[in-house]
This record gives sequence, structure tokens and C-alpha cells, in this order.
Amino acid sequence: MKVSTILDHIDSGHMALPEFQRGYVWNRDQVRGLMDSLYRRHPVGSLLVWATESETAEHRGDGELASGIVKLLLDGQQRMTSLYGIVRGEPPKFFDGHAKAFTGLYYHLDREEFAFYQPLKMKDDLLWIDVSKLMRDGNDGLGKLVTQLGTTPELAPQLSAYIGRLNQILGIREIDLHIEEVTGDNKTIDVVVDIFNRVNSGGTKLSQGDLALARICADWPEGRERMRKSLQRWQEAGYHFNLDWLLRNTNTIVTGEAKFSHLQGVEPAKIKDGILRAERSIDHLLNIIAGRLGLDHDRVFFGKYALPVMVHYLSRRGGQLNDAAEQDKLLFWYLQSAMWGRFSGSTETVIDQDLRVLEELDGGLDRLIQEIRLWHGSLRVAPGHFGGYSRGARFYPMLYMLTRVGEARDWGTGIPLKSNMLGKMSKLEVHHIFPKKQLRKTYRRAEINAVANFCFQTKDTNLAIGARPPSDYFPEIEQAQPGALSSQWIPDDPELWKVENYLDFLEARKQLLAKAANTFLSDLLHGDDLEDTEVLSAPLALEDAAPVPLPVAGSNTGGVESDEEEQLLLEVAEWVTDRGLPEGECLYELADPTTGEPRAILDLAWPTGLQEGFSEPVAVLINEGPEILAAANASGFRYFTDVASFQHYVEHDVLADQTEEAATQQETA
Repeated sequence: MKVSTILDHIDSGHMALPEFQRGYVWNRDQVRGLMDSLYRRHPVGSLLVWATESETAEHRGDGELASGIVKLLLDGQQRMTSLYGIVRGEPPKFFDGHAKAFTGLYYHLDREEFAFYQPLKMKDDLLWIDVSKLMRDGNDGLGKLVTQLGTTPELAPQLSAYIGRLNQILGIREIDLHIEEVTGDNKTIDVVVDIFNRVNSGGTKLSQGDLALARICADWPEGRERMRKSLQRWQEAGYHFNLDWLLRNTNTIVTGEAKFSHLQGVEPAKIKDGILRAERSIDHLLNIIAGRLGLDHDRVFFGKYALPVMVHYLSRRGGQLNDAAEQDKLLFWYLQSAMWGRFSGSTETVIDQDLRVLEELDGGLDRLIQEIRLWHGSLRVAPGHFGGYSRGARFYPMLYMLTRVGEARDWGTGIPLKSNMLGKMSKLEVHHIFPKKQLRKTYRRAEINAVANFCFQTKDTNLAIGARPPSDYFPEIEQAQPGALSSQWIPDDPELWKVENYLDFLEARKQLLAKAANTFLSDLLHGDDLEDTEVLSAPLALEDAAPVPLPVAGSNTGGVESDEEEQLLLEVAEWVTDRGLPEGECLYELADPTTGEPRAILDLAWPTGLQEGFSEPVAVLINEGPEILAAANASGFRYFTDVASFQHYVEHDVLADQTEEAATQQETA
């Protein structure tokens, strides 16, 4: 079937997207690659559709289906969405994604290449052709372009070649794509999803959550949009969740189980009610976790799979906890499960175990805490637990929490850094107590980026301190803001403030951080509860606290192996920041997005992209094996194994996009 005919079928409702399909996820490189392949008439694969009755076809978007038999796209959504957006100049009605991935595509008549619009590079250059405009205007637009090119003396000699290339682009609409159909009365949604997963084995398979969502939306068409708006609302507040996670919370309310299969056969009205109750419970829990623990955004919100258990408990309590003591005990359990990676293994199995503990509600929190103690051992924090490195370390959120809930003060102003006074973490910056510049000659990257070398300051204070060593600026802070250093758990021995004693400083500060953590954990249990509930065999204290090993990635986890490699990465990081882009994270711990289990260490990473909120996660991986590359790829990172390729990407993609955005804003100002 011709591309133009397929697009017409999408417009008329004869072809649509099934409800269980995920949204649009392609990036600009993939769109460019598709158009280049079509332009050169390379094969781009066939489409797979499910031919079914429109009356029973559950589809995405608000477009009307045609009567009779309709075709739902099982394989080919990304390709056809991209083509629709380019040819029509707007997304199809079933679109759910970032339209910037396919808007503004241009073609250069001399170089025969596709690129996205960059005003400073393309403006007033007749050789750059707006592909969507050409597609929409068709032969009329082609005629105007030919006239314009033919009357430009320096371009006229190549007019014949240019006309051929423009027709080559227009001819993309007439390319025939092979379509395979899934038909038959026996093709239920379960069968079709299985077929989809088999065909899509090289991509992301549909989860049980996708299938459950499809069934829900069959009876409640507005359900997906309702949940999407909730996810968007949480994202705007700094928390990034997905539909599977929201459904997991709903499932524990509706069925008391973790596995989505238990939603089969549940009445639609009950599921709808469960979603609404889950949203209210999540809002309530996020508020108390941010307010009482200070964990107010996604980077520090660890242990997210403890929420389905908490949501279940809160829902059975009627949406409200009895008092502050019950609230704090629930938060104590949350922190314990997050610190020790309670859900790092088989997430569904562990959630089900905890739900069984809560079958009898009275005394349920005490039993949950006892379950943690039996599973993990000591509930005390030991100094060694603050021995991690990078902002991906598990105890990084604990440092942030202690800063927000304690008496930690900014070193420049003396202002307390509590969450209810400063708001979101975007107003704070991570400060290296011993600046990286002072440590690079002597210490390794992991030591430089130790969690115990981090603290939080306001932006102005961070800039004012600069790259001075603590032995230089600590005395000034203590004189100007007495007690501000100790409020951030700084050892008071001036000998430890010297660069040559840096490792001793780290050990001393880890002792202070562990003591502060245990004091706060004890406060959450309101004193007497320690003995009354028999949760702990001894008070929470620092003395004799033996380190408890945390789950870590396997032996082939990656990392920096030599001084030369370390220096190379430092130079790359500085090259990026010199261009006004965000600083990357060295030795970034890559965790499984579902379980939180550590999977790999990435040499240098930008987990939210070099353009946060728009570009994909990026990593530079030097001398790493296939396991690390596969782990980065599976987690959605675009990785580079050599510096030259990475720098080319930054110059030609990221910086070009920034120039485009700035120019566009200037034009519309």
C-alpha cells in the first residue's frame, strides 16, 4: 500500500493505533534515518496490522473510526507517525509524544542530506528546503521552488539535478510499503499482544501493565488520559513515574496483589475507583515524604516501589493516618526499605510478601518493620554506608534528607536549608567540600566524588567558595556563621581540613553522618516505641554499628581503570561545561528502572540528557566491554566509545538545537 494511501486511511479512521500501544518514542536521529532511507529507496520494513471490527476496536486518541473493518497498527507506529508528521505537517490524532522529533525537517539540495531547522545556518539559504512545506504544497510548491531556483544565477546550472531531487522527496508519498494482516475471530487482545511481542522482540515488549491498561481503557476510554494527566502533574512537581508504576499502586488497592494478572475479571467501576484512590493516596504520601523527610524531587526520591505497599495501607486506613506517630512509623519503614534495597530483587514477590504482612491491619506497621529486620539484620546506619560515590549512590538521598530535616545551614548566609523554607532542590546545588581541582593530582575520581565529600549550598554560596580548599575557607565560615560547619557534619579538627588528610576527613564525616541518620531514625519511632514494639533489639546508635553490605553490581560493572582514562574523562567533562552545558556525572551508578538494582557504572553520564527534558540520556564509555554497553543501551542511553564522536554529537546536534531554540525565541520576542 502506498504511503499516501496509508496516511489517508489514518485520516479517514480506517487505520488507527490500538489502545495497548505505547506512545511515540523516536528521536530526531531515527527520523532523519527513516527519511534518508526512503529518499534513497532503501527498504524500511513492512507493517503489521490487526484487522478487526471497528465496533469492538479499542484505539488511541479521539479520532473516529470508520465503520466496518479497521486496521490497527501493531508494528510500524513510529515509522508511520513520523511520516504522517512530516507529510501532513502535524501529528496524527493518536499521537502521544514529543512532536519536536519530526517537526522542522529540512533537506539540502546540494549535499542531499536531511537536518532539522537551524535559523543561523539555514535562514535565507535557498538550498535548504522545508520538507513538510514541500509535501503539503505538492506540485504547486514544486513549481514555485523551480522558478525561484531557476532565476538565481548561481543555482540555475544545477536546476535539472535539483528538480530530480525534489521529485525524489515528493515520490516518498508513492512508495509501496508491504502490509501483513492479523485476522480471524480467534484473535483476542491477548493473542494479538502475544503476536506483537513476538514481532517486536528486538524492541520494547508490552508488559502485563500495558495489557491491563488496554482492558481498563476498553471500558473506561478516558482512563489513559486521566492517568497521563496525573503523571504529568507529578512530573511538573519533580517526580517521574510511569503508567506501569501507577497501575501497580492501583492493583494493590483493588486486588491486594502485586501482579497485574489479578486485575483480570475485576469490574471496570472498581478499577476506576481504585485508580482515583491510588492518585489521592500517592498525593498524600508524596506530601508527607517531601514535608517530613525533605525528599522533594525525583533524584532523591528512592525506594519508589515501597509506595504500592504504603498506598495499600493508606487506602485501607480510609486515606488518612491516625496521628503523627503512625505517620512517622510508616516513613521509618519507607526509609528502611529504600536504604537497604528491599525491592531490588523480585519486585512483585517482595511487594506480595509485604501485602501478606498487612492482611491484618492492626499492628501491621510493626510487623512490616520486623520483617525488614529479619530480612536485612540491623536497622542502624553504619559509617560505611556513606562510603558510596556519585549522585547515583544509594545514600545520596539520605545526605539530602539529613540536610533538609536537620539544622543544616547555608555557609554563606547561615539560612537553614529546610525544605519548607527553600522549596525544591533546584534552588540548592551540590557542593564538593574539597574541590575537585584541589584533589585531582592525588586522589582517584571515586574518592573525589565520595558522598561524604558532598554537601548542599545555595548557588551564590557555591560560587563564592569556588575552588578554594577547606583549610582556606572553613575558618572564614566559622567566624562569619558560627556553628554552620558543624550543622553540616564537618569534623572540627583543623588537621582534617587539609588536602593531604582528605581520606581521614571522609572517614570522620561518615561517622558524623551515620550518627545523625540514626538519631533521626530513632526520632521517627518516637522513643518508647523502640522497646514497646520490639522492633529493635538495641537502641539506634552509632556505637558498635557494623557496616552492612549493600547490593552492588556484578564484577563486570565498568568504571575508570587508569589515570590516563580518568584524565581523558576529566578533559571531556570540562570541554562540555566550557560550552555552557551541564556537568556530567563521573562513575554514574546505573540502576534497573524497575527494581532499583545496580546494573553498571558508566564512566561519564548525563542521565537527563545534555538538554534536560528534551534530549536523550547520554554517556561516554571508554574501554568498556559489551556488558556495559548493553546495559547503557537497555536503559535508553545514547553512548559514545570515543571522544571524537561524542564531541561531534555535541557540536552538530546539541549545540545546534540550542542555537535554534535561542533564535526562535528571539524571533518571537
